[in-house]
Amino acid sequence: MNLFDGLITSKTRIKLLVRFFFNPEARAYLRELAKEFNVSSNAVREELNQLTKTNILKSDKNGRQVYYQANTNHPLFPELKSMVSKVMGIDKVIDNLVKRLGDLECAYLLDDYAQAKDTGIIDLLLVGNIDPYHLNDLSRKTERYINRKIRTLVLTTEEFDNFQKNLEHRPKVLLWKDGK
Repeated sequence: MNLFDGLITSKTRIKLLVRFFFNPEARAYLRELAKEFNVSSNAVREELNQLTKTNILKSDKNGRQVYYQANTNHPLFPELKSMVSKVMGIDKVIDNLVKRLGDLECAYLLDDYAQAKDTGIIDLLLVGNIDPYHLNDLSRKTERYINRKIRTLVLTTEEFDNFQKNLEHRPKVLLWKDGK
């Protein structure tokens, strides 16, 4: 059971909130969302209309497609974003892994979770000088707590600089940066 169960009864609405508020820069259109969620386009349309009517989501038309995106200017945006992070367990990943790893320069969320797709496997890219034993121990404990698998890729600063080209077309979200 997650934070939204009981609070929000529409599973489609929960999926939309997670999809748009975890990565607010992401945009999507109706049929793409219906296919991703494996529900009818009418069910998605109804929820998109409600969320757009209350200005939680904003929409813009590009040709024949209407794209939806989180409204970062909405007064509830910070709270919704925080709630979504809790639902996905990302807040615990950050607390239990990222902030306790020693010489960490930055951490990125990659692929599915960077697109707010809760597949059960969280891919993290960690840059810095990290103790692999400590990382494995923290990962296992965090996995049990959030009920999701964590896969990590650890790179030094130099390796990360060389790896940048591989990241260009992969979905990614910066989770943490040294000094921030």
